[in-house]
Amino acid sequence: MRLALGTSRSVRRAASAATAALLATVAVGCAPQPEEDASDSASASASGASCAKGELDTEAAGKLTIATDTPAYEPWFKDDDPKNGEGFESAVAYAVAKQLGYDKADVVWQSVPFNKAFAPGVKTFDFDLNQVSISDERKKAVDFSSGYYDVRQAVIALKGSEAAKATSVADLRKLHLGAQVGTTSLNYIDDVVKPTQEAAAYSKNDQAKSALKNGQIDAIVVDLPTAFYITSAEVTEAEIVGQFENQGGTPEQFGLVLDKSSALTSCVTAAVDALREDGTLARIEQEWLSDAVDAPVLT
Repeated sequence: MRLALGTSRSVRRAASAATAALLATVAVGCAPQPEEDASDSASASASGASCAKGELDTEAAGKLTIATDTPAYEPWFKDDDPKNGEGFESAVAYAVAKQLGYDKADVVWQSVPFNKAFAPGVKTFDFDLNQVSISDERKKAVDFSSGYYDVRQAVIALKGSEAAKATSVADLRKLHLGAQVGTTSLNYIDDVVKPTQEAAAYSKNDQAKSALKNGQIDAIVVDLPTAFYITSAEVTEAEIVGQFENQGGTPEQFGLVLDKSSALTSCVTAAVDALREDGTLARIEQEWLSDAVDAPVLT
């Protein structure tokens, strides 16, 4: 039996058990049980999933499998090592794990490319965090937790360049801009700036940074904390031109990515909400993203 993409972990396991039972009934000459009964039973089981600490229906029993991309960039991770608990998202991941009842030793990290994390298909992780913005379009393929970080997009250009003199969105329209493919950064170029030249899309931020340094593009768009890190540690000859205002009434937020209709979604969301309410997320943000507090707003 081939399961539909996006089916929850509980349904997949229940369906596998139903298949085994079906083979057993055939062996003794009994009529097979209708497949839809097994599916209904599995769905009921999934909807009744418990959030008991350390006892979730995870990818590996007793473990919490967390995914992110490689390399893992600062300030979200430190030294390209998600396991060390340093960097904003690494610290958030372990705080969520603790809230769910899993010790640091119970966390298993997995490497998953950015675009694959929210693409349609059954996931091999319990949740992914990699600066993935929550959007209605992405929700068609995956589940999201509530937001763990409110983010703005920013523009970086080489110091002294014409692009660095931009003070408004209109000033950016004549520039050749670039961003990582599949990101809201690229969406801001296409939907907010609407430049006269088609934006350059790169599979990795590293490629966008190289193109900027080599003069192949005028400026790049990234989230604001990443912009502060790039200009202070990676491309020191560049500067932050400014940040965009949030579009609409709801701020852009990063969310944890889960399998579509995952039985874990409500538990993980409750954990994120608890960390926001008790001030843990704010403390982690202050520790790891304190420099990313201000930049001119591009109107």
